Amino acid sequence: MKMLLNGKWQLYYIEEKNANIHRPSQLTKSGYKCIEADVPGNVEADLVKAGEEKDPYIQENSFNFMKYEYYQWWYTKTIKISKDFYGDKYILVFDGIDTIADIYLDDILIGNTENMLVEHEFDVTDFISLGSTYTLSVRIYSVMNYIKNKEYTVWMRGCRHCSELPYIRKASHMMGWDILPRLVSAGIWKDVKLLAVKKTRITQAYYSTPVFYMNKIRMRFAYRFTTDHETLSGFVIRVRGKCQDAEFEYTVPAWFVSGNDGFLIDNPKLWWPRGYGEQNLYTVTMDLLYNDEVIDSRTDKIGLRTFKLERRFEKGNQEFKMYVNEVPIFINGTNHIALDILHSKDYLRQKKEIALAVECNCNMIRCWGGNVYPETEFYQLCDEYGIMVWQDFTFGNSNYPQSEEFYDKVYDEAEKVIKKFRNHASLVLWCGDNEIDTTVDGYWYPDEKSKYNRISRKVLEKAVQQNDPFRFYLKSSPEIPDDYDSYNVPEQHIWGPRAYFKDDFYKHVTAKFIAEAGYHGCPNIESLKKYIPDKDLWPIEGNKTWAHHSTEDYLIEDIIGRRNTLMANQVRILVGKLPDDLETFVKVSQISQAEAFKFFIERTRIKKWDMTGILWWNLLDGWPGISDAVVDYYFDKKLAFDVIRRVQEPVCVMLDEIKGWERAVYLANDTNTDKTVSYRVYTYEEGNTVLEGEAFIEKGKNMKIGEFFEIPGTKKLYIIEWIEEGKKHISHYMAGYPSFDTDTILKWYKVIKELD
Repeated sequence: MKMLLNGKWQLYYIEEKNANIHRPSQLTKSGYKCIEADVPGNVEADLVKAGEEKDPYIQENSFNFMKYEYYQWWYTKTIKISKDFYGDKYILVFDGIDTIADIYLDDILIGNTENMLVEHEFDVTDFISLGSTYTLSVRIYSVMNYIKNKEYTVWMRGCRHCSELPYIRKASHMMGWDILPRLVSAGIWKDVKLLAVKKTRITQAYYSTPVFYMNKIRMRFAYRFTTDHETLSGFVIRVRGKCQDAEFEYTVPAWFVSGNDGFLIDNPKLWWPRGYGEQNLYTVTMDLLYNDEVIDSRTDKIGLRTFKLERRFEKGNQEFKMYVNEVPIFINGTNHIALDILHSKDYLRQKKEIALAVECNCNMIRCWGGNVYPETEFYQLCDEYGIMVWQDFTFGNSNYPQSEEFYDKVYDEAEKVIKKFRNHASLVLWCGDNEIDTTVDGYWYPDEKSKYNRISRKVLEKAVQQNDPFRFYLKSSPEIPDDYDSYNVPEQHIWGPRAYFKDDFYKHVTAKFIAEAGYHGCPNIESLKKYIPDKDLWPIEGNKTWAHHSTEDYLIEDIIGRRNTLMANQVRILVGKLPDDLETFVKVSQISQAEAFKFFIERTRIKKWDMTGILWWNLLDGWPGISDAVVDYYFDKKLAFDVIRRVQEPVCVMLDEIKGWERAVYLANDTNTDKTVSYRVYTYEEGNTVLEGEAFIEKGKNMKIGEFFEIPGTKKLYIIEWIEEGKKHISHYMAGYPSFDTDTILKWYKVIKELD
């Protein structure tokens, strides 16, 4: 049974240096400010709702919340335990508290928390009785005061100016990142509930399918249960699964509270990534029986599939190729960042994000390590739509404490996260962190011992081994072994100088797999006007409001608007000058971004299997930002979104870069079935057909289907049409070298936008 404790709470707050109470019963006479709070929620949203502060999403208002980093917060709520809320034990669960907190029932301290990212459970069996009323209180301390008293070694450091980051287990971006503003926050940001549980119950159910052969798949499973029975004779574990007309059942005596076993499933309905087959999901129930009576059950939705990562670091023979059900999978995907700067709002945006990923034909999402961990709903949606998930642990771009105390905290966090997500078919990779190997590689340390990060090399690796042993683990993204660097390993983040998107840096990428690659694109004017005052809309360079929304830390840095100047320079590359008005600038910036993403994706697909995939950066903004995202915070799509959707079609016709006098045309088939494709490539202005025909292509293959003459540097817009299985697809190619005439490319993109 479950009693949900969300809803309206009272929120008391004061600057922590003036805090003078130690028990919840003292709050009403404390003199602290008090407002109504929502749970789940964040204190910033409550302050705005109460009229105490202005909206942190607009203008430069988020700076006004920096003073609250040194405040203490008390949440209180009166709860009544129903007389029929029966259980052998009672567990109070906080799915998310941000961050350093004490938990009270009346004036009794029942526990504390130090991690925003995972759930916390407290056994309150001895503190409650049915039919009684209690005051549940949560005191949240200032994280800045907490961590400023920690001992920081000279090796420890945070990302950018955020040296406070390493000690605190919050989402890293909350201290400020290059894609999201500093908003340190506090609050009960997830559900609160009281559980009534039985003494005899299943505590863990684990499933994996590591081997598929001769139309059989091997199921491995593990169970853990707890009981107050004096002996274990008579206990049985039964596993039952059903998907449409396919069923299986397996029973094994439970001689102990812990057990691992396995069995073969004939003719399984397999789970496949998008484009490669159906996303079959089995409803699997694990029953705990005692003397033939079901005592407890747990039901999961799982997919039967194998996964393998073929990875080699050997120079000249590197590899980073993924296989599902023994079939190599080419990856077209994106990166998932914070859905919102106030994470209590994440759930409002989750379904829309996955719908966008599906719409633009992604088959993988990487969950970036500067974020919180996603919700279970995220994985359920990815299971349902066939989107594989690469899950970073939430460590990024920082040197974290290398102490036994911190290692224990990390292991506890990882264990909780792994247990929560490990039964999802969509989850294929765990990764230790985001760019920490890259970060330490750039600090000029004298040897590998100085770079060594035990968290990713030992602690997290052990957590995966112990709790999800059939899943692959990467130490970092990118992972950089001894004697390698960021650009000679198989998996890379492709950022570089971020100049012309077809310059030598991007054309001659050495990666087998790209896990990050992005390019700036200005949001639409309608979105900009929602958070930038009219007087500050133009010009953009040297503009503080624009700088703030491109997350420039101009309170510290002496140059305003580095990233906006970068975006402006990318526009200058494309059309030779900066447009004179905002409307034209926005359009040209979005064209620049769209063409960059198109080049990155097509270049990777044309080089299949010399390259094995790309996860571009990124799909959706987490606040009203000016960034690489192709959909802004308000879900307004930039031009790049539809361009990406077209070039990520599983069956796709693409034009290569010109070589000599010839431009080659390629056909990609990233599906699990052979295809016959008819195609035509023609010039937009003249309507001249330069190549047409029909081609048969085997499943999973790429092939060159022809080439045509072109004078290098000729500026033309090509339209590409192809039909497979009766469905017509369309794309484009913009030929020529910059700079382009502004009016010409605006005309072309009006056509491109309306191609569908």
